[in-house]
Amino acid sequence: MTQPLQLSPETAIKLAKELNVPLEHLMHMPKHILLQKIAELAKKSAAEAEDKGASST
Repeated sequence: MTQPLQLSPETAIKLAKELNVPLEHLMHMPKHILLQKIAELAKKSAAEAEDKGASST
């Protein structure tokens, strides 16, 4: 069995909200899955920022 992730409480809560998963699931999520989900969030945020920047010019 894997150890819980070493995250600060604030980071864990924020990630659980952003990923739309229960906090308990997040803390026991394998690191490679968590990193993949964080990368997807970053990609989505970058695309939204790009769209917002393109529409304001």
